[in-house]
Amino acid sequence: MNQETALKKDIGLSVAMSIVIGTVIGSGIFMKPGSVLEYTGNSNLALLAWTLGGLITLAGGLTIAEVATQIPKTGGLYVYMEEVYGKLWGYLSGWVQTVIYGPAVIGALGLYFGSLMVNLFSWDESFGPWIGIGTVLFLTIINNFGTKYGGFIQNLFTIGKLVPIGLIIIFGITKGNEQILNASSGAVVEISMGAAILATLFAYDGWLMVGFVAGEMKDPGKTLPKAIIGGILVVMAAYLLVNVALLHILPASEIVRLGENSAASAATILFGPLGGKLIAVGIAVSIFGCLNGKILTIPRVPFAMAERNQLPMSKTFSQVSEKYGTPIAATYLQVVIAIIMMIVTDPDYLSEMAIFAIYIFYIFAFYAVFKLRNRNRDKKRTYSVPLFPVVPIFAILGSLYIVVSTILNDPLDSFTAIFITVAGLPVYFWLERNNKQDSF
Repeated sequence: MNQETALKKDIGLSVAMSIVIGTVIGSGIFMKPGSVLEYTGNSNLALLAWTLGGLITLAGGLTIAEVATQIPKTGGLYVYMEEVYGKLWGYLSGWVQTVIYGPAVIGALGLYFGSLMVNLFSWDESFGPWIGIGTVLFLTIINNFGTKYGGFIQNLFTIGKLVPIGLIIIFGITKGNEQILNASSGAVVEISMGAAILATLFAYDGWLMVGFVAGEMKDPGKTLPKAIIGGILVVMAAYLLVNVALLHILPASEIVRLGENSAASAATILFGPLGGKLIAVGIAVSIFGCLNGKILTIPRVPFAMAERNQLPMSKTFSQVSEKYGTPIAATYLQVVIAIIMMIVTDPDYLSEMAIFAIYIFYIFAFYAVFKLRNRNRDKKRTYSVPLFPVVPIFAILGSLYIVVSTILNDPLDSFTAIFITVAGLPVYFWLERNNKQDSF
């Protein structure tokens, strides 16, 4: 009996939807409203950007779910790329996840957490990055003691992310009196919907996980699309309502000025100093839990690559703790890169670079559904993308728009990410040559 047939099929719609909502909602909704307003220039376009980001996410989730059911193997994007496009493309996607996406996401979350903590306790802003670095190291140590400890933290902090969202929405919409629509952000940067949508996609990030549990669903053909559509629509509604609430509490220009601290400041206006601090604690809990989840899962990509001799020093990075069974070396690889990034740049840059880099490969993953349908035309599918080919085409075109507009608006940083991606090629060929020599 193989691993896939041994999985119990006991996940129903409610659990599947909670997985979607839980893996998507993290820190972005609290951290990104200011960035989106700054890039769009006014509240109308900002709300449109959040909507379009959600629709791209929805189309991507529905599309990748079919890819996941046709390639029922663990490993996510890394495996999908290799199975459809070959070993080189699988390696490049893993390389980007290892040296850009994973560390940048961890670094951004750590810096956001540090910024929120110094604001919460009125500490000097210079302490923020060091608090973020200390938190990343603390969670790394906890997760290296075993997944049960990291998993405990994850379960403990899941509810924390929902409390501040609900309170800000309810009281912000009912008690606020600021202008919601046609509110100018007062931003001086050039308006860019592409950059704005890119910022929202950090908040929507995590949707790739939705296809991972398809093999454990009672009826994936029916349950999976309902869970994806229902879950992401709930997330979209929550994100839009939080933005409406913030705009109803604070002027758009003030949201831009406050940046990642706008939600905490809005909570202080709503609930007073003590209530505002309690909500800020709830937001910090959400980011803390999200950061823990990333540290728990992201190192599995370099670990899988190291097991297949696809990284320099693979023997080191494929090591597992004998006592705790965790990929310690791979985890510290990601954390060391993340800390270097945290020292040299800011969280908005890291989050946007991470999403830009990974969406280049998401485009290929979305197109994979066409190749797999052609390859497996005689095989029965347990799940099919609804409204095919409209949904995958929308996912591809939406992602292409993000990537191209980012290159046009920010060519230096875009080509930096592309250069780091391409730099993986000589490493790949060097490793392949060494592996062939070792096999003789």
